[in-house]
Amino acid sequence: MPLTFTLDPAITSALRDGVLDLWTDVSNAGGAVGFVPPVTRDEIRPELVRHLVAMVEGRHRLLVGHDESGRVAATAFFSFNAHRLMTHWVWLYTVMVHPGHQGRGYGRELLAAAADAARTFEGIDAIRLTCRGGLGLERFYASCGYKEVGRVPGAIRVAPGDDRDDVHMLLPLA
Repeated sequence: MPLTFTLDPAITSALRDGVLDLWTDVSNAGGAVGFVPPVTRDEIRPELVRHLVAMVEGRHRLLVGHDESGRVAATAFFSFNAHRLMTHWVWLYTVMVHPGHQGRGYGRELLAAAADAARTFEGIDAIRLTCRGGLGLERFYASCGYKEVGRVPGAIRVAPGDDRDDVHMLLPLA
């Protein structure tokens, strides 16, 4: 059953807790979403609060996917550029699908929904994102239409002696 996507959902305590649970579960399953397992909800909460504040300030927007039971199953945050020469593209951050839903095509659905949403943003021509090298994520994003446009070797330190590339990807929306 496909996910139901909502752009800019009302931020309720249930949604906030659902995103926090998703982020924790994805992180602890080894997902490359800014944390290294093991991680707790309390460790992730400050980062989620920063995202929510940016939403209130109009700098971020949230796309959320709910599963058939109504639980938060996927998210992606859009971040707008403040630099006047870069306002024609958005960043896509914290792209997550719950580990229990992996392998069902929900990641592709999420990225397609994100592209559809971004096409409704005035003046936006492209989506950029970065991903952690060494996990095959760049191949997945490429299969969804993103092109690798840059790579910074060893820019992400997962652990001492475990440095990964920071891979930059671009999806033109035209």
